[in-house]
Amino acid sequence: MKISTKGKYAIKIMLDLATYDNGEPVSVRDIAKRQNISEKYLEQIIGVLNKASLVKSVRGPHGGYVLTDRPEKYTVGKILRAVEGDLSPTDCVGVNGIPCENKSACVSYILWQRLDEAVQEVLESITLQDMQEWQEELQTDYYVI
Repeated sequence: MKISTKGKYAIKIMLDLATYDNGEPVSVRDIAKRQNISEKYLEQIIGVLNKASLVKSVRGPHGGYVLTDRPEKYTVGKILRAVEGDLSPTDCVGVNGIPCENKSACVSYILWQRLDEAVQEVLESITLQDMQEWQEELQTDYYVI
């Protein structure tokens, strides 16, 4: 499994929205500038996040995007699945796994199943709130007088 640029940027966008949430919508321009993502590409990704109901579009002169829920409600897995689809390492495992006639006698299946379970456990145990806390720790550690 390899996460695409779209997946990595989706995480950055969601983290930006969580970090800069002051009750007002966050503009695409501001997110693009802070995250060094082209506005055009960001709009494509945020459109997918909007369609998945992870963010909400607010129109008007002070419009932009807001999270539809609190940061602790978003897992990394939920965000990545919205833009990447199935995150399983092979077609024979995971939620949308294709039934395999050799499954009961396939040693590789056991490997892929365990790998899938481990990846899903990590992705579902980390939230945007966790990432915000990590970001704050990094910024605190980086602060030099």
